[in-house]
Amino acid sequence: MSAEVRSGAWRIVSASIEACERIVCACALLLAGCGGPQSALEPAGRGAERIALLFWWMAGGTAVIWLAVVGLAVYAFRVQPGPRGKQTALLIIGGGAVVPTLVLGVLLAFGLAEMPGLLAPAPEGSLRIAVTGEQFWWRVRYLPPSREPVELANEIRLPVGEPVQLILESPDVIHSFWIPSIAGKMDMIPGRVTRLTLEPTRTGTFRGACAEFCGESHALMGFHVVVQEREDFARWLERQGASARPAAGLAARGRELFLANGCGACHTVRGTPADGVVGPDLTHVGSRVSLGAGILRNEPGGFRRWIASPEHVKPGVLMPAFGMLPAGDLQALAAWLEELE
Repeated sequence: MSAEVRSGAWRIVSASIEACERIVCACALLLAGCGGPQSALEPAGRGAERIALLFWWMAGGTAVIWLAVVGLAVYAFRVQPGPRGKQTALLIIGGGAVVPTLVLGVLLAFGLAEMPGLLAPAPEGSLRIAVTGEQFWWRVRYLPPSREPVELANEIRLPVGEPVQLILESPDVIHSFWIPSIAGKMDMIPGRVTRLTLEPTRTGTFRGACAEFCGESHALMGFHVVVQEREDFARWLERQGASARPAAGLAARGRELFLANGCGACHTVRGTPADGVVGPDLTHVGSRVSLGAGILRNEPGGFRRWIASPEHVKPGVLMPAFGMLPAGDLQALAAWLEELE
């Protein structure tokens, strides 16, 4: 190999190493920002902890292989031309074949060893929650062993430190249920029932999402997960099983408008004649973290916007618009729904 060729090749290798260094720095900066309520690298559940550990093992293994291969490339371009002895052959075989094979074998064994723990069902007697993915929201039904089921929508509350069994279904298309901070994702397939175990390890509010494209508002199909202390969770579940409280004033007028405009044909509000099952249960909608599957703030303005023009907020939604109602009626409806805590 001539000096000019060697010099040009070395410049190419140097440029490649410099580019890789920049990529590594950029990845480090990106990882530094991988936090918050929807981060798989900031785990708050047993399943997420196992997945994060597997990620770091894979990242470390990838770094080892990268260093071995790049080191060989640097060595190949820096050595002088001429015959090479047994030591060079061993170096090439070791760095180019043995090291990658051993590292990938260790990663495979580690990943397979983690799978049973990720797929194990919750212990017998654990709380069960049935979650149905719909276009484009989440129907959530708590199935306590000693009381009637409790239904809500677009929000899941969990007791910290206790395993919970999720029963996942879909009546329309394939969805994928994912709470990155607490557990791995699980597909929801029409005609099949899948299961996922959640075991949160710390309290807080986290965010989940549909991880499988399911239609035009797939990106607007989120939900919140609130992890509470066990006593707080027990009190919350008790309150969720109660009927809606009586309304007065502007909220009472909103209740009448809700029933008069046929909203009860799609929605249930326990304690009222509204008993529809097409849309979300609204008995305690005022106590939820957000509206519209995680896209609107739970406040009167959010209710008015959703009631008046749901199609503009979430394209493809099945709920009809009620923007033709007078502003006073929309305000009354929002006031009643906000009081349903």
